[in-house]
Amino acid sequence: MKLIYLVLDGVADNPADGVTSLEASNHPALDELARKSRAGLMYTIGRGVAPESDAAVISILGYNPHEEYTGRGPLEAMGAGLSIREGYEVAFRANFATVDPDTLRIIDRRCGRNLTSEEARELARALDGVELGAYDAYARVVATVGHRAVVVIGSRSFKLSDAVDNTDPAYSKQGYVSVARREFEPFIAKAKPLEPTEEAMRTAELVDAFTRLAVSTLRDHPVNVRRQREGKLPANAILLRDSGGRLPRLQPISERYGLRFGAVAEMPVEIGIARVLKMDVEAVPPPTGDKKADYRARLEATRRLLERNDAVYVHLKGPDEPGHDGDFKAKVESIEAIDAYYVSPLLELVEEEQAAVIVTADHATPYTRKTHTDDPVPLILYHHRLRPDGLERFTEKECSKGSLGVLQHGWEMLPRVMRELREKA
Repeated sequence: MKLIYLVLDGVADNPADGVTSLEASNHPALDELARKSRAGLMYTIGRGVAPESDAAVISILGYNPHEEYTGRGPLEAMGAGLSIREGYEVAFRANFATVDPDTLRIIDRRCGRNLTSEEARELARALDGVELGAYDAYARVVATVGHRAVVVIGSRSFKLSDAVDNTDPAYSKQGYVSVARREFEPFIAKAKPLEPTEEAMRTAELVDAFTRLAVSTLRDHPVNVRRQREGKLPANAILLRDSGGRLPRLQPISERYGLRFGAVAEMPVEIGIARVLKMDVEAVPPPTGDKKADYRARLEATRRLLERNDAVYVHLKGPDEPGHDGDFKAKVESIEAIDAYYVSPLLELVEEEQAAVIVTADHATPYTRKTHTDDPVPLILYHHRLRPDGLERFTEKECSKGSLGVLQHGWEMLPRVMRELREKA
């Protein structure tokens, strides 16, 4: 059996808010697939949890993040080529951001979303390897894609703990899962120890020291002087979240399901997850302005992986960013581009291989809310031997009518789907 597992990052909206992006977009290939599929809705972690992509992806691959996860930071680090010294280093996902350097009031959490990767690398080099002035501590900083980065806080001789809260106020840390806040005070948060231990208090102190150092170092950096001269927001601060002190020790996905898995991954966290799960990874360049070329590259990576694996996991970032920006038109256009340049030609490959197909999302990012929410996401399952549900389109409302019902936890989905496919094999 061959399986293609397609995840459209943040594609879902909340139908109660009005017309959804899926309802408004013209996506004939996804609709064709939906008409031949079984369908349902899925809470990617659970009701009341508005997840980040990392924990949501772990969940929809069949692993309970409440039991088996150790935070996004180490996965981002792995995807960026960094290793972590357990007990002495803590890794964080980071955003370059724009703040008032005197009050630490956040002006833009992503510095206008136009920071180039090269600019970010220059800024990161100014901070990489800095000494933090206490506990024999230092920071490692690596820029990844656009405004995104990885920060590792370490000590050469003192133990540290990952039980510290985020300095990014948009997310609260609940165990090792970060959950989007609907409302927050727009200031860099003070790092708080989440356990009454010396290690956690020490780490929180070092995180705050790094925050201050980053603001003072980046304030007059040549990149920011140039950006302000060009009328752009400066990238003069770094927000930290999703701390972790070690990689999760997860059962390899091929052992869990008895299939060889490959992954098409474009972002560091996705690459990190795929590597931890021992997938065959085809890393593709981050998205550019040429959507046709971008999706052609991802389609060819899918084809190559399917030649040497039984299942291919494909994560496409497109709809998430315009959802965060509240840009309905751009979110609709991103869905239409995926449909035209990836899904439509993919259907030929599906027919050639008589492959099964799953299409879903890792979370909802409604353009009406500009953040991740806990809304359930649409889910379709296609195989030529499965009886379809008779859907008309791939939308949230149509999928709610399907025979798969509403799955309460994302980690329940893939084991259930694999059982159903094997029964039809």
